[in-house]
Amino acid sequence: MAPGILQDPGFASAESQPAKKRKLTVPVHVQQDDEEVATAVPSHPLGIKPAGNAYTATENIKSRCGSFARLPDELLNHILESFDADALVRLGSTCRALYAFTRLDELWRALFVGSSPENFTWRGTWRATYLNTPPENGTSLQCNNLFSDVLYRPFQCAHTSLKPYTTNIPPSNAIARLPDLTPEEFSAKWTDKPFILTSPVKAWPVYGKWDSRYLLEKFPDTKFTAEAVDWPMSTYISYINFNTDESPLYLFDRAFAPKTGIDTSLPPHHPDAAYWTPECFGPDLFSVLGDQRPDCRWMILGPNRSGSTFHKDPNATSAWNAVLTGSKYWLMFPSGANCAPPPGIILSEDQSEITAPLSIAEYLLTFHELARETPGAKEGICYAGEVLHVPSGWFHLVLNLSESLALTQNFVPEARLADVLGFLRDQRVQVSGFKDDVSDHAYELFVEKLGEQHPDILEEGLMKLEKKGKQGRGKWEELTKGGDEEEGGGGFSFGFAGDDSDADIP
Repeated sequence: MAPGILQDPGFASAESQPAKKRKLTVPVHVQQDDEEVATAVPSHPLGIKPAGNAYTATENIKSRCGSFARLPDELLNHILESFDADALVRLGSTCRALYAFTRLDELWRALFVGSSPENFTWRGTWRATYLNTPPENGTSLQCNNLFSDVLYRPFQCAHTSLKPYTTNIPPSNAIARLPDLTPEEFSAKWTDKPFILTSPVKAWPVYGKWDSRYLLEKFPDTKFTAEAVDWPMSTYISYINFNTDESPLYLFDRAFAPKTGIDTSLPPHHPDAAYWTPECFGPDLFSVLGDQRPDCRWMILGPNRSGSTFHKDPNATSAWNAVLTGSKYWLMFPSGANCAPPPGIILSEDQSEITAPLSIAEYLLTFHELARETPGAKEGICYAGEVLHVPSGWFHLVLNLSESLALTQNFVPEARLADVLGFLRDQRVQVSGFKDDVSDHAYELFVEKLGEQHPDILEEGLMKLEKKGKQGRGKWEELTKGGDEEEGGGGFSFGFAGDDSDADIP
């Protein structure tokens, strides 16, 4: 009996991977120690097992689903995504198999986000929260002899230990760790390399003071943006402490400074300054735009296993990410004409869209071994009191190894000005973070303002940009694109959903 679908002479199909909001890459086989996996992952609370177990089973309770039994699990899940809460509850009461399918929490997460209720209590799962079901009133029926990767895989990803993937980093992959750099050292040698600085953040007044307990005490009712929702801090802390999501909700707020009373205009070491950009990074050339500059700073808070899947930062900017509490694992890859994307990542022909596994755990379980062996890979753990530099154009995946609070900022260093100018000029549809009335002419505005304040820097940047354009394609572009296409800079980069959205995470 094939897993996930009941045999029917007139209906041939095969089990596929769970439905996702983004396209999935083709899975690759990764050898794992079966005994290690078996001991690491607890039993599914409903008794569901992976689809392969159906081949040796004498019974599959999906056969009791009526016409639904004929559908592959992925298609059934896709259909259920169109149901409202009442339909899911009623359908789930008809048999144990549909009880299990209709309780997949991603269905209820989508319903909750779509409804955006103002007043609610987090109940530990999206279903319980949406239905306002207290834990003591929850039910959990056993669904033994149900075999489905669609239902089991999210549970596996949420409960498999990720420690094996974030430890034993090969020395050749290790991100450089330094006490500090001078602006001259950074500009001369480090603008195109990731590194971790261990000293600057420890001088910030917020370091050692800010953590989730402090934020809860000082701003319990203040709403912060966590992906597609805006929740009071008290609600989000409840979520942090009580969830089992495969991809935990990640607080990522660009308006944290006014919300917390921070003045970001104060110079470094000012008595009233809460924090400041590490001095080695030098001036941020986007500052010439004043209040017309794109979004640039965020507060990031998330539980263990939260983070962001592979992406590049917006507008070819560089970035720094300073950890105040907890620790973060980073997996990074350079990009460019001579570089393939990271293993498991597929770019569209114009490189404006990315195809990838939806969750960090799914990527690590499937592709990490290959990624670690790929030339150019860089890995490291950034601990509390440290700051990591993300060079312009680098792909990076970030995983919180524990509850973590961080501050991050995107910037344009002088040495990477040509990259930003080229992106704003040649990738206009991917330009993001600017106000609507600026986005369409961001390149022209940046050139104008930079020319007024730093004409020598602009001239040098434009000369570098012209020189890069004359160098032609790299080997990777020649292998993947036709010879008659127009040359130009590009590559997938993180983009903002709009001026009022922090739906994606750089």
